[in-house]
Amino acid sequence: MIPRILPRPAGRPRARRAARALLALTSMAALLSLDLPEARALPPLGVTGPADADATAARVGALFAGGPDGGHFCTASVVRSAGRNLIATAAHCLARPEATVFAPGYRDGAAPYGLWRVTGVYVDPGWTRDGDADADIAFATVAPADGARSGAVEDVVGGFPVAAAGQPQDVTVTVVGYPATEDAPLRCANATSLFSPTQRRIDCPALSGGTSGSPWLAGGALAGVLGGHEGGGTVPDVSYSAVMGDRALALYRRAAARAVP
Repeated sequence: MIPRILPRPAGRPRARRAARALLALTSMAALLSLDLPEARALPPLGVTGPADADATAARVGALFAGGPDGGHFCTASVVRSAGRNLIATAAHCLARPEATVFAPGYRDGAAPYGLWRVTGVYVDPGWTRDGDADADIAFATVAPADGARSGAVEDVVGGFPVAAAGQPQDVTVTVVGYPATEDAPLRCANATSLFSPTQRRIDCPALSGGTSGSPWLAGGALAGVLGGHEGGGTVPDVSYSAVMGDRALALYRRAAARAVP
């Protein structure tokens, strides 16, 4: 059935149409002149500054020895998994997993997304055997640290996908981490370079002790963690990550598949 279209009324004054058009233009101009919040400009590459309290920072957290009163000593981030309860960090950060607590989005003394205790650890045999710097990445399952919260951490803050192997040598990554002397995360993005075939380097100032395990995000996906050569670096301005090659990705797949609540 062809829809019926009412004819335009005849003889509508041209001036009335013009007035309506002028009113529409005036309203649009007023709308465009509203004081809308401006998007915060990101720092230039190679500059470290405070990380915004956004969805990315919510997935990154501080690792504590026993709880917030024990001080935070490393950084970790939530990654996607079947059980939705998996974090990634440096292997050297999990020497005492039974006493380690993860606080995603930790800021200014508060843990807005709860505290999560480490319940299981996945590391490469090369790290277990001889502390191989090329295997300085670990995945760990977590569960609520007390009865105040239930469920899985990924359901609360989401999780980062893991980047495929074979990233470009100069891939630009964003590092988000917690220096041990700070109670809020720092952020720095920069192009990377290969320090060796198995180690990647980034120049970012002020990434001092406590940032070990910080995620290296390439296009929003985990492409490494701060660690590896020299435990991640001996000076705050230069940091390292083991290249996430086939061995690291096999470890992730194994952990992600077995990480059940």
